[in-house]
Formats: sequence, C-alpha cells, structure tokens
Amino acid sequence: MKKVAVLGAGSWGTALAMVLCDNQHDVRLWTHNSEQKIKMEKDRKNLKYLPNIDLPDSLRLFDDLAKAIEDVEAIVLVVPTKAIRETCQKLNKVLKQKIPIIHGSKGIEPDSHFRISEMIKEEMLPELVDEVVALSGPSHAEEVSVKHPTTLTAASKSERNAIFTQDLFMNDYFRVYTSTDIIGVELGGALKNIIALGAGISDGLGYGDNAKAALITRGLAEITRLATMKGANPLTFIGLSGVGDLIVTCTSVHSRNWRAGNMLGKGLPLNEVLDQMGMIVEGIRTTEAVNQMAKQEKVEMPITAGIYNVIFEKKTPKEVVDHLMTRNRTNEIDDISTLLIDRFKH
Repeated sequence: MKKVAVLGAGSWGTALAMVLCDNQHDVRLWTHNSEQKIKMEKDRKNLKYLPNIDLPDSLRLFDDLAKAIEDVEAIVLVVPTKAIRETCQKLNKVLKQKIPIIHGSKGIEPDSHFRISEMIKEEMLPELVDEVVALSGPSHAEEVSVKHPTTLTAASKSERNAIFTQDLFMNDYFRVYTSTDIIGVELGGALKNIIALGAGISDGLGYGDNAKAALITRGLAEITRLATMKGANPLTFIGLSGVGDLIVTCTSVHSRNWRAGNMLGKGLPLNEVLDQMGMIVEGIRTTEAVNQMAKQEKVEMPITAGIYNVIFEKKTPKEVVDHLMTRNRTNEIDDISTLLIDRFKH
C-alpha cells in the first residue's frame, strides 16, 4: 500500500483516485475549491463530473494542499494545462521530499510550446522532482469509474518511475504498459484533441463516416509528422497513446473535444460552445499552441491549420473542409515513410 495524493478533482482525477482506492492505496484527492470538497464529502459523489458514481469510502478529500501531500509517496497531477504551473508553484512551498510526479493531463502550452512534463520540471525545484511520468492513452473517466476494461501507457525517461507507476495503477480492469518515449506519449495525448475537434466538426456538418475516417487517418499523419520532428519515436503512434487515443477521442460522445467540435460544426459560436460545455476543452488551447509550433518547425499540418481557422479566425467549417479537399495532390505514404527511414538511420 502506498500513500498517494491525486491533485485535481475533475472527472479524470476522480476516476484515477478510484482506481488507486481499488488497489488498496491510501488515497487523498485534492481540489482547490473548498465548496466542491465539502459537497463531495457530504454527497460521497462528484456530482459535477461523475454524478452517478459513488466515491469509495476510503477516499479522503482535501482542499488544503499541504495536508493532502503530507507523507505521500507519489503525486498524481490531474489539473488543466493552464493550471499546471500554478499548482507546481504551490507544491514548491509545501512538498518536503523528492517523490515521483505522475501526470494525467493532456495539452501543450501556447507560446512556450512546452509539454506538461516540461512545464512541471521548469516550475518545480530540482530537489523535489525526478523524471516525470505521463499516464496517457484511450480512456474516458466515465468508463474507468464503472471499471470497464481500460489500457494506458506510463511513459518516462526513467524506466524505474514508469514501472513504479505501472505497479501503482495496474489491476484487473486497468492495464498499464510502460514506455521511455515521453515525448511521443505526451504529444500523442495532446494533439489527438485537435483532431477530435475536427471529427466533431465533421459530424456536426453531417458528413458521415467516410469523412471522419479520412480525418482520423490524415490527422494521425500530422501528429506523427510533428512529433517525430520534436524527437518522438514514430512507432509510438501506432500504439495506445497514438492511434488508440485518437480513435476513442474522435468517436465517443464522452469526448469533450468531439462534443465541442460537433457544436461548432452545427454553427454555434465558440463562446456559446464553451458556455454549454461548462468544462475545460483542452483541444482549443492546444490548437493554438500546435498551430504556432507547426509554423515554427515548418511542418505541414493542414487539418490543424483548418481547425485553427475555424476557432480563431472565424472561418466557417464548410470553407475549411472545401479548402482541405481541394489542396494540391500529394502521395499518401511518402511523408510517413521518410520519417521512419530517417528515424532508423540514426
């Protein structure tokens, strides 16, 4: 049994805390919102995010960060991308010892273009953080919370920390693989949200399965193209945090990004979409960051650019689709095969 603090009481943080409780760990779930903590204690439910799920009796709730992390042996960070830096700064003030930091967030920071693990390592004092672990893959909190079979990847430059995370979470319904390609796993988990927005837009326009299949497939090519340029292993993207996460996020009504895209495709303005969602849609912020990255790295990402134009340049979804369909003719395989050849030459 390990003492573990899960920071972030959204749907995914709550679901991961429940997995850890099932594994007989001593689990503390922290929220910065005192009202949420009091309500969750009273109802023994997270009514905003997982309204139909009872919280385990053993799960303890905190709104005091220092008390939540006291004597813990691991921290699982599951806050929105825009809250990562602030949370790490708070940890610097109260964390007393170096322990594994595992994150379950998916996003890229605009302007810096940092992945989550890079943000954590930049903000936290070096004596408090070792190599970070990214826990990522095709997973909806709604399904994990009812113990449907789910498989993820724990990725870290430290194989020891990845195995520690695997042992912490793995059970008969929650299977965890390990990887040392944290660049690929983090980028796959973040960039698929952009393509999920596009899949939702396509469905909102009523274009059907042919269009969505093409979008997912060519979206995977874009993800692989940029991520390999940033140092990822292209083979990561035929795995759980690549094609696996892409499929589940682009095809499920549980996906916030698909739902947001679906409303955009039906003609709703962005501010109204976000108001109706009532939750963070990471793909919006990630689209801004990745569009910047693609231009900086001179990587062709037409789907990402199109979705950026819908969200930030007020182009209509129909205009963007028409542009994508009438682009210059290219060969499908050449760009990906070149990436693979270049990777294995080195």
